[in-house]
Amino acid sequence: MSELFRKAAAKVSCVLGSPVAFMVATILVVLWAASGPYFGYSDTWQLVINTSTTIGTFLMLFVLQNSQNRDTKAINIKLDELLRAIEGARNRLVDLEGGDVLGHGRGLAVAELGERGVVDGEAVAVPFGLAVTDEDDFHAARA
Repeated sequence: MSELFRKAAAKVSCVLGSPVAFMVATILVVLWAASGPYFGYSDTWQLVINTSTTIGTFLMLFVLQNSQNRDTKAINIKLDELLRAIEGARNRLVDLEGGDVLGHGRGLAVAELGERGVVDGEAVAVPFGLAVTDEDDFHAARA
């Protein structure tokens, strides 16, 4: 089921993200607006566009989130590989999205966005929600 959704979401995001899809949507809105006088700008006429856009937005939310998650994973894999491949690069931050900043397996939450942590004696920015895993590093981050 997950693989089927992934394939469908990828296809839908490619098709609906195209200039042709934008033009089709624009034409539909113009046709809808032009039909207003014919339908007397009735409540039903307004309900058609409101319902259509609400359903479309609701469904696209899931497609876009899936696409963004795939892109983020791909970027993280590529960046991790670059860190591993460059000699002399500090690779202790590889797999950071797993929540284990220093690789010790014990996590202490950092309270604020942009608060500083210490890795290999150097200060590094630690985004909110990630972990500083050494208690000494945690206290250094809080100082």
